[in-house]
Amino acid sequence: MHHHENRAFLKFFITYFISIAILIVVAGFFYFAQMRNHLLRMEEFSLIEYARHLKMNLPLTEFTGDFSHIFIDETKHIDIKNFTVGKKRFSKLIPQKFNKGYIKVSKSTKTFNQKVSTLKHKIQFLQLLLLLLFAYISYRLARNALQPLKESISTLDKFAKDLIHDLNTPVTSINLNMRVLEKNPQCKNNKALLRLKKSVQSISELHENLTILLEEETFQFQELNVCKIVDDVVQVQQTIYPNIKFEIQCNQLKAKLNPNATKQILQNIISNACQYNIQNGYVKIYTNNKSLFIENSGKGIKEPDKIFNRSYSEVHSSGIGLDIVKRLGFAMDILIEVKAKRDGTIFILTMP
Repeated sequence: MHHHENRAFLKFFITYFISIAILIVVAGFFYFAQMRNHLLRMEEFSLIEYARHLKMNLPLTEFTGDFSHIFIDETKHIDIKNFTVGKKRFSKLIPQKFNKGYIKVSKSTKTFNQKVSTLKHKIQFLQLLLLLLFAYISYRLARNALQPLKESISTLDKFAKDLIHDLNTPVTSINLNMRVLEKNPQCKNNKALLRLKKSVQSISELHENLTILLEEETFQFQELNVCKIVDDVVQVQQTIYPNIKFEIQCNQLKAKLNPNATKQILQNIISNACQYNIQNGYVKIYTNNKSLFIENSGKGIKEPDKIFNRSYSEVHSSGIGLDIVKRLGFAMDILIEVKAKRDGTIFILTMP
């Protein structure tokens, strides 16, 4: 699945599963509280039954040694519902016949605590089984819910790939004819031809960006020396922007990445660093631990947090280049940060 499909799947799965999990936990808590109160009522009833046997002089053989009693001659008023839950014993006052005082009956809490512990473990085990069951149900529901979306994305991807493939021939033809025209002395400084050349270059870059982006699902990762790719990109940019001074301090920066996608990220960033630079400006590229820094001179960026948004652009551009940088970086777990200075911008790429 694509990264956006994974995110949608996880959001659906987590939302549904957490909702069900909360219901299971809350239901288990209230059930436990209800059953514990029931067990307490049973303990109180056993004390009442024990006192009844005492008052009627019935045999006490059915009662264990957990029970005990004392007779109290006082005639004070007591609440008939009295029932005391202590740490070690339950106790209750039962009035005797003819106002002859009270019987204080008590019982150890040991058996009750064992029953409560057993009840708790049973509820927890049942909750775990229910959570596993609903985790599977959540997984199946998330997969089924996203199936139409996945099919739609697959259809759009196929259409986009076919379209880009069909565009390859006319773009290549235009580039070849542009080179032929450039060799003609009469066309060398023609403004219309220069504007056309710039437009063709933009179309070529867009074509290349989209081609790489549509390969995201089938990315193959391998150990790369990022500095080697930096050198390849800089060599191309130097021919396009001969007035820009490049300062490269990058020897070894290895990471497991996709070579085409990595080259496209660097090409987009370095190309922008040159294109939106000042006259006779500089581009510095250097490393620090697992991070690659790309710094350029210029006016800087007013809102660096927004430049990866497809709809945002501080210059007259499509904005698609940095949007693709963000998406390709996310696909390869490259953390990309932007810092604006008064006299330029720094891109920081932290490798996985």
